[in-house]
Formats: sequence, C-alpha cells, structure tokens
Amino acid sequence: MEKKSLKIALNVRLPGDGSLPDWVELIPAGELVQGRDGRKWTNPAPDQVVAATMAYQGGADLPIDWEHATEKKAPKGEKAPAAGWIKVKTMEVRDGAIWGETGWTDDGTRDVQKKAYRYLSPVLVYRVKDRRIIRLDSAGLTNKPNLHLTALNQAQTQTEETGMDFFKAICKALGLADGTTEEQALAKVTALKGELATAENRALTPDLQKFVPRTDYDAVVERAENAEQKLEENETQALKEEIDTAINQALKDGKITPGSKEYHKAQCKTDGGLDRFKEFVKTAPKLAQDSDLKDKDLNQDKGALTDEDKAVCQQLGIPEDDYLKTKKGEA
Repeated sequence: MEKKSLKIALNVRLPGDGSLPDWVELIPAGELVQGRDGRKWTNPAPDQVVAATMAYQGGADLPIDWEHATEKKAPKGEKAPAAGWIKVKTMEVRDGAIWGETGWTDDGTRDVQKKAYRYLSPVLVYRVKDRRIIRLDSAGLTNKPNLHLTALNQAQTQTEETGMDFFKAICKALGLADGTTEEQALAKVTALKGELATAENRALTPDLQKFVPRTDYDAVVERAENAEQKLEENETQALKEEIDTAINQALKDGKITPGSKEYHKAQCKTDGGLDRFKEFVKTAPKLAQDSDLKDKDLNQDKGALTDEDKAVCQQLGIPEDDYLKTKKGEA
C-alpha cells in the first residue's frame, strides 16, 4: 500500500423500470476507467481488486447506503443505515468487469422500485501515485453522480489516514518495518499461511517418536492397571499362604495353642504383624507336651486360662481378659 491513497465514486445506472438488480456492474471492463466528470484511473488487474476487497472485508459484505452516508456520516458518529448489501464472497470478474451480487433491505427496495434513486455509486480506493484502483469500499444510492465525486474525495482524507494507521498496525503485528509495501505485507501473510498449514498438518499427523495415538495410550494404561491389580492380588495371596505356614508351624512346634490360632492369624495380617509373630515364635517356650490331650475333655476349663495361656499373654503383652474372650470364642 502506498503512503497516499484516496477514494472515488463511480456511478452505475439502475434499471429504468424500477426493478431490483440481483447483480450490478461495479467497475467497468478495461484497464483505463473514466468517471462521469472526466477523471481517469487504472485497473490493470481486476482479479487483484476482488481479492484485496475480500481480504480487507474479512468476508463481511459491502454496505449500500444513501448518498454515501457510510463514507461521510459514519466517521462522525452519525447514522448510516443500509439500503442493501453487496455480497463480497460472490464477487466475480466477467470479461474484465467486476460484478457484485446484491441483497436489498425493505427501505432500499422501496426507493429503488419507486425510482427515488437512479444511480448506484460504488466507492473505490485508489493509489495516488499511479491512480491504480486497489479495492472496493462501499456503494451508495445517489441522483447526483458528478457533483459527489469531488466532495467525496475531499471528505476521505481522515478516513484514509486511519486506514494507513491500520496498515501500520498490521505491519507491526507481522514484525515488518516502517515503509513496508503492500506486496511485502502480502508476501509475509502468504508465508505465515504456509507455516500455519504446516503446523496444522503436523498436529493432524504428529511424530510417533514423540506422541502416541490416544487409543494406544489408553490400552497401555489399562494393561498397566490390570497388571498392578494382578500383582496386588498375588501379593495378598502370597502373604496369606505365608501366614498360614507360620501359624501351622507354630502349632506343630507347640509355640501356640489351637485356641489362639485365629487371634495370631489376625495379628499377622496387620502391618508388620507377621514379622513380629516370627520373632515371638523364636523365643516362645513350648506350651504343651505331645499326645496327652487325646484322653482329656477339650471343653474342660474352657472358662479359665491355663498356665500356658498366661505365658502366651505375658510373652505377647496381651491382656488376659482379651485372650480369654478369644479362647471362649474358639471353644
């Protein structure tokens, strides 16, 4: 974009019968464009004008107002209602001329059908240096095409300065230096679009050396959780078998009595309980002699502790009352 640019308004006659045009010719064909007042501009690349308009508008339609209110009144904060819209996304070049599809508001439809306005005046931004048309800016219903050309140009100085400020802001955001031309800015945007496309492609197809598909990750996590659960189950079963082995061996060695078996088993299941039980067994005395129980009533004296029971309580630091309750339950 050059340092200096202005806007001009060309004029297109609306249908004489008052019908609403679905399409309007915005810029006539030919590299040289001449207004009704005799002034001339160049339009060597109409496709570029369409592209630049689309890019500048960001997909938004161009307003059709009354007497160029968008260019004159809106910058002052005054109302500038739309009589219709030119659909930017469907603009096209036909045999060198630029055409735009239109859509009309109720008020715009009324004024066109009643022939209240006979001209559509597209506003164009052009470069002062070579009078080359850059893009379309808006359009207005008017009946005085020649009189509005000069006045419109004079009223747009501040608007164009604002436009230049916007272009400078764009360049700054792109990291470009002051004095950057429009072509250089467009080249930078094109390069950024390429980088964005590359980034999006990488996001859709990530490096498998650094990333894994979600389904594969979930499957690995599930296998790890299942393995951990299985290991925990195996450890629990192994601990149970080790406790049973230690208890049975203590019974066989006469270090504990059958009546205290379940008590010792419960103590072994507590944290560090099995190790404490093994240490106890190492130093515990043998509580009973072999084989003299077969002729005795096993239920006899079940309500009292034997000397052996008391020895167990003393060795383990267990209250005799608690031990007696356990013994009664076993009996």
